[in-house]
Amino acid sequence: MRVLSLVNQKGGCGKTTTAIHLAAALSLAQQRVLVVDLDPQAHATMGLSAHAESGPSIADVLCDRVTTREALRSAPCGLSLLAACQRLAEFEEESARMVSPEHRLRNALAEVADQFDFALIDCPARADGVLTANALCASTSALLVIETGAFALQGAVRARALFEVVAEQQGSSFDRRVVGTLFDKRTRFAREMLVALHARFGEEMYDTVVRSSVRLREAAACGRPVFDIAPHCGGADDFHALAAEVLADRPEIGRPLQGPARAQAPGLTGATLAPGALKKARPIVSPIPG
Repeated sequence: MRVLSLVNQKGGCGKTTTAIHLAAALSLAQQRVLVVDLDPQAHATMGLSAHAESGPSIADVLCDRVTTREALRSAPCGLSLLAACQRLAEFEEESARMVSPEHRLRNALAEVADQFDFALIDCPARADGVLTANALCASTSALLVIETGAFALQGAVRARALFEVVAEQQGSSFDRRVVGTLFDKRTRFAREMLVALHARFGEEMYDTVVRSSVRLREAAACGRPVFDIAPHCGGADDFHALAAEVLADRPEIGRPLQGPARAQAPGLTGATLAPGALKKARPIVSPIPG
C-alpha cells in the first residue's frame, strides 16, 4: 500500500479538495483507495458525505478504542474512509502521555495494508503537530499542495523545511512531491507563480496543475467527488491527469520515474504542464523578479 500525505502549513490551498479528488480518480483507475481524514475540522469527511460525529473515527483508532477495520466506512466512487471528528484534537493532548505517539497511524494502517493499493491522508493545516508527524511517519510520499497565489512559494519552502526536520527527528524516509492548485491561467501572476514553483521544486513537482473550478466547489457542497456530478469538466480532467502521474511514479520509496514512461502516462490532459514545457514557457511568461 502506497501512503500519500497531503500537507501544507496553511489552509485554503485546495489540500482537502485534492485529497478527495485524487483518491476518487485513483479509484476510477481501478485502484483500491483509502482516505484518511486527519484534520479535526473533518472537511474530507464531510466532502465524502460522512457524518463527522457518528460512528467510530480515526481518533478512536489512534487512541486504541477500536481497530482500524472497525472504523472503516464506505464512501462515494468506491472509496473507503477513516473519518475525522472533533475528538481528533484531543489526541494531541493525550499523545503527551503516550510512548512514540507519532507511530500510531503507521501501526493502524499496517492492519489494513492488504486491503488497499493507496491510502491518502488529508493532514491538518499545521506542519509541526503530532498529527502531521503521524502522517509523515506512515507515508511513502509527502505531497505538498501549493496554491498558485500570493505568498504561496514562501510558505511552501518553509513547510518543506519542516518536513525535513520531522523526517530527521523520527527517522522517516519518504518521497517528496509537489502539486499546484487553484490555478487561473487567465492571470499573469498565476502563470508566473507556476513557472516559479517549477523552477524552485524541479522534478519534485508534478506536471499537472489543478485549475480553479466552480464545479469543484459545487462538488464540495454536494458532499461528493466532482466525477459524480460533472465527470467531463476541467476539474475532473485535471485529477485524472494527476492520478496518471501518481500511478507512473515508482511504487517504492525513492525518486519518481523519469523519462518516457512518465511522459507517456495515459490521460495527461487538462492543465498538464508537459515535460519540457517550462523551458518553452519562459520566453512568454516572465519569472518572478528576484
